[in-house]
Amino acid sequence: MSKQYETVFILTPVLSDEQTKEAVNYYKKLFKELGVKIVHEESWGLKKLAYSIKKKNTGFYLLFQIESPGEAIAQIETAYKRDERVLRYLTIHLDKYALEYAERRKGKLAGKKDFKKDKKEEVAA
Repeated sequence: MSKQYETVFILTPVLSDEQTKEAVNYYKKLFKELGVKIVHEESWGLKKLAYSIKKKNTGFYLLFQIESPGEAIAQIETAYKRDERVLRYLTIHLDKYALEYAERRKGKLAGKKDFKKDKKEEVAA
């Protein structure tokens, strides 16, 4: 039985754009090999870290919402641990409330301009 998970990982900022894409493609390929279905993906880009990790103050953030059997998560996290490009990672199981929030967040990202306009209309009313 597959469950929904969200996995976020931070890549080191010393990677070039090409190396970053290569790392993302590596994980997409790994997901496919493990029978993991990518439901949604987001690249949050280069962000400042709250504290330095391995003397780095920034990192490339990537989020994947995946549908996966539980055994595959352990293999994915082992790959993160072994990869020098990954500074930090976090994988969580999505319960029904987290899934509902993820759907709302995706809707907001897809219609970002419309969302802001709707907010202004609510405030004006």
